[in-house]
Amino acid sequence: MTNKKEDEASGDQPEMTNDATTDQVSKKALKKQQKEAEKAAKKAEKKAAQDATVTEPEAVDYAKDQYGVMKMIQSTERMTRTLVNVRSLSAAEAEKAVWVRGRLHTSRSKGKQCFFVLRQQQFTIQCVVAVNDKVSKQMVKFSGAINKESMIDVHGVVKRTPQAVEGCSQHDAELWVEQLFVVSSAEPRLPLLIEDASRPVTEEDGERATVNQDTRLDNRVLDLRTPANHAIFRIQAGICRLFRNTLTAWDFTEIHTPKMISAASEGGANVFQVSYFKGSAYLAQSPQLYKQMAITADFDKVFTVGQVFRAEDSNTHRHLTEFVGLDLEMAFSYHYHEVLDVIGQLFVEIFKGLRDEYAIEIETVKKQFPHDDFKFLEPSLRLEYPEAVVMLREAGVEMGDEDDFTTPAEKLLGKLVKAKYDTDFFILDKFPLAVRPFYTMPDPNNPKQSNSYDMFMRGEEILSGAQRVHDPEFLTERAKLHKIDLTQIKSYIDSFRYGAPPHAGGGIGMERVSMLYLGLDNVRKTSMFPRDPKRITP
Repeated sequence: MTNKKEDEASGDQPEMTNDATTDQVSKKALKKQQKEAEKAAKKAEKKAAQDATVTEPEAVDYAKDQYGVMKMIQSTERMTRTLVNVRSLSAAEAEKAVWVRGRLHTSRSKGKQCFFVLRQQQFTIQCVVAVNDKVSKQMVKFSGAINKESMIDVHGVVKRTPQAVEGCSQHDAELWVEQLFVVSSAEPRLPLLIEDASRPVTEEDGERATVNQDTRLDNRVLDLRTPANHAIFRIQAGICRLFRNTLTAWDFTEIHTPKMISAASEGGANVFQVSYFKGSAYLAQSPQLYKQMAITADFDKVFTVGQVFRAEDSNTHRHLTEFVGLDLEMAFSYHYHEVLDVIGQLFVEIFKGLRDEYAIEIETVKKQFPHDDFKFLEPSLRLEYPEAVVMLREAGVEMGDEDDFTTPAEKLLGKLVKAKYDTDFFILDKFPLAVRPFYTMPDPNNPKQSNSYDMFMRGEEILSGAQRVHDPEFLTERAKLHKIDLTQIKSYIDSFRYGAPPHAGGGIGMERVSMLYLGLDNVRKTSMFPRDPKRITP
């Protein structure tokens, strides 16, 4: 009995302790279970809400045929639908229903609305997708999920905006979308964003994303989509068109010259050598020799537009290893200034054409790359080399009478000329003979000078030209003086043995003219796919 009671007594205390512990554990477990249950309930409630938002509208998507991803266009049928240009949309077109194709530039969703910018080359318009009797919630959701840069077809009604849309080229109108189809979807992750690549240089303050030049050129197909780039290359096309049309109107004949030649066209070492069957050939540094041959063949006045190759290891803002040359050559009667007058007026016609016909493009470029309007005189300002040397010396530059200009001296001269004559374009005549090629005609009145000239825009050279030596014996003498292998230029010299008229001409770098007219800082901005010593792709 005693032992039993003792046992019971000895066992009472532990049993009470275990019960207390169990109660504590049970309360904690209960709280945990309650939290888990609440969490599960909330999760289930949220899922049920999501399911409701998915399943319920799907059953009532009254706009399901008004949006979606279009089948790949394989020319299975020809539609009569007319697509209008964004450029043509304005408040004057208010309440007009139109179809437009462009790229989705940017988008943002807000409640039952989605706003996106439709971009077509350099022109943009704001589009609005809002829930109404024609547009469903799903259509709004679909429009907000389209990847940037996707090509889309939009049908909508043009509306007058209550206030100007500052972020778009079309300020006074927007498009209220009724139908929306993806023609070609872009990948969701882009190497660069067009909005970053389009940012004005004045806003590149480190706070917002910008795109450096190498990234742009590595992804040139995207970079070229910016409004400024579209404007740049339209202006460049205008330069070529004005060059061609003006010279054609002046009775010049367009010719096409070889780009593979048997010897260095200017007698120098800066040429690209290529294999040519069992031998070698060179890429032409210039159409110079062939222009002259055309003149000796009595074409009288010729021009050509084509690729020029220079194997110069120059990694500067204005040098390319491949560029487009705008070249001309013409016979004259008695003085090479007859040709100089023509070339000077040619530039005046180009500048006037750009000013009058490309005002919208110029303003588009200015938005990203601000610059002063290009100024020129008619007739063009003409100075002689000794005058330029005096101007530079007065400004503190030390140089000899026969020294060639350095790049800094050229730029300084441009500033001095602009300050004195208020022009960005001028002609510099009578260069020292020592700094010109072998085929340049010496000045008969001064053996140290030559009948040669350069032309400048904003203090940088854009054309080099001269009267050419057209007498074969004198040409041979000049070539020997320059230590040129006569066997390499035999066909060139021989072309003058059958009678040749006096003639002169020049070569223009198209990309450089584009760069300087628009006040840009790098010629790679005006070369669609630039080639330099470090870049040969894309």
